[in-house]
Amino acid sequence: MLEVCPLSDLPPGEALRVDIEPPIAVFHTEEGEVYAIDDTCSHQDASLADGWVEGCEVECPLHASKFNLCTGAVDAPPAKLPVRAHTVHITDGIIRVELSTEKPNLPPDIRARLAQEVEA
Repeated sequence: MLEVCPLSDLPPGEALRVDIEPPIAVFHTEEGEVYAIDDTCSHQDASLADGWVEGCEVECPLHASKFNLCTGAVDAPPAKLPVRAHTVHITDGIIRVELSTEKPNLPPDIRARLAQEVEA
């Protein structure tokens, strides 16, 4: 379980990028819900924590793909692949994230870079 931060440090309407590999984004919606998904859009390398949240959906700041914060599913193209959704636990006022064990759907440019690093 990954300890992220106190809930009081993430105001409603804000998002936080957690720099692990691959990074995740934690969202505290205006409605008071807290969600965690992979931070990198599956279409191109863009941080979803920098996107626009409306309800249970985040819009990528690069090409306007939309992802469901509950499931990671693509709600609007150009992205075709979902991002992983992670389970959030708030215990004693601390946001903790249980990371998904599924393989992440990284964008093509990051997949290519990682493949080159493995070959080197």
